[in-house]
Formats: sequence, structure tokens, C-alpha cells
Amino acid sequence: MIQTITLTGSDLTIKEILSVVDNKDIKIEVHKDALTRVKQSRKFLDQQSAKQLIYGINTGFGPMAGHIIGKDQLSNLQRNLIVSHAVGMGEPILNSYVLAAMVVRLNTFLKGYSGVSVELTEQLKKFINHRIIPIVPEHGAVGTSGDLVQLSHIALAIIGEGEVIFNDKKQKVASVMAELNIKPYVLKPKEGLAFINGTSMMTAIAAILCDKADTLLRIVIHSGAWSMEIVNAFSDSVSEVLHNLRPHSGQIFVAKMMREVLSSSKLLQNRHEFNCENSSITDSTHQIQREVQDVYSLRCIPQILGPVKDALEKTKEIVGVEINSVTDNPIVDVNKKEFLHGGNFHGDYIAYAVDQLKMTIVKLTMLSERRINYFLNQKVNRRFPPFINLDTPGLSLALQGLQFVATSTTSQSQTLAFPQYVHSISTNADNQDIVSMGTDAALLTAKVLENAYIVITIELITLAQAVDFMKNSKDLSPKNGALYKGLRKVFPVIIKDRVIIEELRNSISFVKDEAKYAIN
Repeated sequence: MIQTITLTGSDLTIKEILSVVDNKDIKIEVHKDALTRVKQSRKFLDQQSAKQLIYGINTGFGPMAGHIIGKDQLSNLQRNLIVSHAVGMGEPILNSYVLAAMVVRLNTFLKGYSGVSVELTEQLKKFINHRIIPIVPEHGAVGTSGDLVQLSHIALAIIGEGEVIFNDKKQKVASVMAELNIKPYVLKPKEGLAFINGTSMMTAIAAILCDKADTLLRIVIHSGAWSMEIVNAFSDSVSEVLHNLRPHSGQIFVAKMMREVLSSSKLLQNRHEFNCENSSITDSTHQIQREVQDVYSLRCIPQILGPVKDALEKTKEIVGVEINSVTDNPIVDVNKKEFLHGGNFHGDYIAYAVDQLKMTIVKLTMLSERRINYFLNQKVNRRFPPFINLDTPGLSLALQGLQFVATSTTSQSQTLAFPQYVHSISTNADNQDIVSMGTDAALLTAKVLENAYIVITIELITLAQAVDFMKNSKDLSPKNGALYKGLRKVFPVIIKDRVIIEELRNSISFVKDEAKYAIN
């Protein structure tokens, strides 16, 4: 059944962007009031460009703004801008990111401040609804004057040049447009600049990352609770009273979620009961069999994951503002009859937000890796065989190899944790003398997020192996029990060493796509 999302320019949500990306049956419509604004903006621009000098319309760009362009060359100027900037290199950005960026850019146009024509919005809408996805290389954007290079590759396809993905195949856009009876678009004055002069690519990537990070965080909260169950951890580490005494919203959220998961657990250690059982105080110093406090990776989960939650919520807030903002230059203000020259295309808000999110995801990954080490290191846990070996230690190696993967992947993420936000390098003949690197920041966050999914998958495999050693799957809380059963469908218990390459791929797919249903 065909569903529609109507864009107004003012109320697009992250959820709606994701629905377009995830469901090919969802089509975009444009609100009639938005089209009225677009028409008025374009009419005003056409009237004024014949009377006055306006940057990017009848002048050159950047350091060449002092060059005045002849009336007969205005359209050619816009084409030159696109073809000269569609020069990205490297691997293609994910189709989902590109499609999301197209939706965000269209929504920006519909605010009525970009000076584009209704015809350009219609062309972009056709590409979205037919899922014609331009191929956009990863390298090229510095994140000021917007995502110039990446958005140029999208604009290039709109005018009928370059390559796209259509029906899951790489094709020349000209042949796809001919098949669908879509004519190449001829850019009008300012339309090339309006198309690429904004933060739509970095914002679109950030929107998708928010959803992926939200799912990841919930899974890691459950894995933390599951870890606590397996080792009979003390329940007071998630106490409501404890966390209300330090009322950071993220910390309280994580602790509450863990209490909900663990509410029916039969495996946690009650602090009061433990103290009563070990209350004999003698004249001599002596040692009891278990530690009075659990290690930090078990005891401090809400305190460590709380900042992840807070960073995620702040990123969502910033992305929500950005996708409904005017981010190009100059801005066509019909109401006040003027052109505003400024820097709304500067991507620092997104760069800063995704860098903060990235750093917290790296810490989340480190937390998961430390718990993997806890369970696999017999000298630390003092309850499981080496690498949770269920066969013959020494002859068989069980999860030893997987720990190397977790360690190396976490190490890479630690290197990537440095904020791209502060990596400004002056460019564009020093016109762009301080830049955001927002799109690179978003892409690096995507890499860190992908790494985190690898490490958490290894942790879940480790926890499932520990459950099979303990033979206590029936005692797990219902949600953790469901997580255990779901994982075991794609990754059976390891007793004899075997080739698990395909099982690992299936396990990552389970964690990314299905685990969230097991824990809901």
C-alpha cells in the first residue's frame, strides 16, 4: 500500500526520514502552501536579479565573487558550479544517506528562502519517489558553504549526468531518466548554488545515526543487565535511590531500564542478604569467597552509558532543528524584500553533535570490550574456564580468536574518537578560513557505530556461551532470555572448534535488525 509523507519545510522528523529510507512504498508529497512560498521566492529573485548585484546569481563564487557574470551566462554559471564540484573521490556513501539527504534538501527548499523554482522541487521529488539514488563519493566536503562536493553529485544527477543506483543496479542516470520519461533539468540562476550550499548531507547521515545509536544503546543496556545476571552481581548498583542522588537524565534512564529488565531475575545478589550471610566479624583478618563490590564494567553501567543517552538526545535535538532550517546563502527574504548574506551553511552544530555522540559510542564499545575480557579471562572472573571453553582447554580454543577481533576493533574506534570538529584547515583561497568538517565527522561516527555493533555482537556471543556453561538460561529475566534464544538461532553454542564465519555475519545481522524486537 502506497503511503505518503507531506513536506511543509517546517515539521520534518527524523522518524519520517527513516521511513522514506526504509520503505520504498512511501512517497513524498509537497504541501500546497510550501509551493506558494517557493513561487513567491523565485518570483522575487527573478525580479531583483535583473536590477541589482546578488552574490552567486550574477557574480562568481567565493574568492571570485568580484567577477560579474553576463546575463546570457547565468544558467551556465550554475552548471559550471555543479560540474566543477562534483569531484568527490573514494568509496560511495551509503544509498540510505544519499536518499535521506535528498529529502532534507527538498524540505529546505520548501521553506521558501532558497529562491529555487517549483520545477526544481518537482524534479527532486521525482528522484526521491522513484528511488533514483545518485552515487556520491565519501571524500570532498569540509562542511562549510555546506556539503558542496557531495551535494554536487546529487545535483549532477538531477541535470541528467553522472551515475545512480536504480532498482539496485548502477546505471547512467541519462538512461534511467529516459526509461522513466524524466527530462534532464536545466538549472536557473541561483539553483545550483541553492542545491549544494547547505548541510543536508551531514544532517541526513546524523539523522540515520541517531536511530542506529538508539538501537545499539538499548541492546548494550540489556547486555549489561545480562552480564549482571550471569555473575550474580549485586542489585544495588541499579538502585533507584542511588541514581536519584545523582540525577543526570541519561544515568537515570539507563538505571531504570536495567531495573525493568532485571525485575524478575532470579540471579542477582541482594546486598542485605549477602551482608547478613557474611557478618561474622572475628579478631583475625580473613578473606571471604566473593568480592564485596563488582568490577566497574558491571557496577557502573548507568554512569557510563548515561552520557551516551544524553549525547544521543542532544544530537536528536540538533538534527531536528537542522532538518527544518534554511542553510544556504544568500537567503531570499521575500517578506522583507532583501537578500541576506551569512553563514547558515556552516556545519559546526552537526559536527559538534556527532563528534560528541561518537566519543560516547567509543566509550560504550570499550565497556563492552572490558566485559568480554572479564568473561574470557579466567584469572579475573575466577568462575569460567579459559575463553569459556566447553570442550578441552588447550586442545580447543573456544572464543579466544573472537577476543582479538573485539580488542582490535575497539582500538580502531579509540583512534577515531578524536573530534573531527577541531580539525579545521583553511581552504578556498582562505575564504573558508575555518570549517566544520561536519560530513567527515558524521561518516567517522558511522564507522565507530559499525565497530560498536561488531564488539557488542561478540559480547552477546560471549554471554550466551557463559549461560551454556552455567546451564541457567531458564533463570534469566524474560527479555535477556529472549535475547539468548534469538542469538542461539543464528549462532549455536561452541563446543568443538568450528568455522564460524557465516555464523558471525548472521549474528551481526541479528543484532542490527532483530535484537531490538527480542528485547521490546
